[in-house]
Amino acid sequence: MRVQLSIVIAAATLAFSCQKQQPLPEQDLTPYTLEYGALPNPEVPIDNALTVQGVKLGRMLFYEPRLSGDNSMSCASCHRQEHAFSDTSQFSIGIHGLPGKRQAMSTVNMLWNKQGFFWDGRAEKLREQSLMPIEDELEMDASLDYVLAKLGSDTMYTNQFLRAFGTDQPSAHHLSLALEQFMNSIVSHRSKYDQFLAGTATLTEQEDRGRELFFAEYNPFFPDESGADCGHCHSGKTFDSPTYMNNGNDRFNRDKGRYSVTGDSADIGLMKTVTLRNIAITPPYMHDGLFNTLEEVVQHYNTGLQNSATLDAALAMTTQTGLMLSEQDVADLVAFLHTLTDEELVTDERYSSPF
Repeated sequence: MRVQLSIVIAAATLAFSCQKQQPLPEQDLTPYTLEYGALPNPEVPIDNALTVQGVKLGRMLFYEPRLSGDNSMSCASCHRQEHAFSDTSQFSIGIHGLPGKRQAMSTVNMLWNKQGFFWDGRAEKLREQSLMPIEDELEMDASLDYVLAKLGSDTMYTNQFLRAFGTDQPSAHHLSLALEQFMNSIVSHRSKYDQFLAGTATLTEQEDRGRELFFAEYNPFFPDESGADCGHCHSGKTFDSPTYMNNGNDRFNRDKGRYSVTGDSADIGLMKTVTLRNIAITPPYMHDGLFNTLEEVVQHYNTGLQNSATLDAALAMTTQTGLMLSEQDVADLVAFLHTLTDEELVTDERYSSPF
């Protein structure tokens, strides 16, 4: 028995010795190849260029439930790939079963985001935004020190922090940079509309008429030529705008929006103008998740605007007549919006859980 015990102890000692002798991984700054098709050239943060190992770490952290207080919720819990990294609940439910205050925004094409993050823009950089839900008591409700302690006790993470940032000691700064890198790597550029622009797909008659309505300007003097004027606020190939605006749903929700950040009365009710890419698979809509369908959204702009002191000037012009869209116009416009869905995005393994 003593001989057998000695053999077991010797084997364990040898195994431990071999484990200790394994070299630590080295930092790897191999650039990450970003694919963005015909989208404009992105402005990658100078101090956080995308690397293979940085994006990998960010992907791990994005799907890591240990970022929450009770190890039950990850970033991906509210930003789901199958819904273009948004949430189909009106308000996401946190670890204590409590709803958030605004509808979860999509984390797609963040590199083309030009002005702040969150609906009210309270985070200047994506790395700042990435840490806020972790500490928010309605969301993941965890202290950063607690999260870093959990990550620091796992060699899978300490080794990956070493590969990505040259240190095996996780920090809040590097945690935020990794999450920023992964979210900046999520790009949507392969929709049917993108293929149409590239000459590799054809829009149906209904989709093409919807496209014309989308980009045609509102014209109260020539109703037959008047369009939905969506491109005024959702412009370019990113279908967004670096602006905040009051879109006329004040009567439904008294959220102060941008005003809560700036304190400027001109910003009361203003919210971030978000991209319309993948809009068909990201319901509900608006900052308060008020509308469940795209038809409801279009009808809001068509007939339901509520005038106020801060209503966007372009929208204010339409309050007397509405957009003058017929039921067929609405159907055609919605058909076009469906062509902005990137079917490959929702199954792309580069963005899925690594676990």
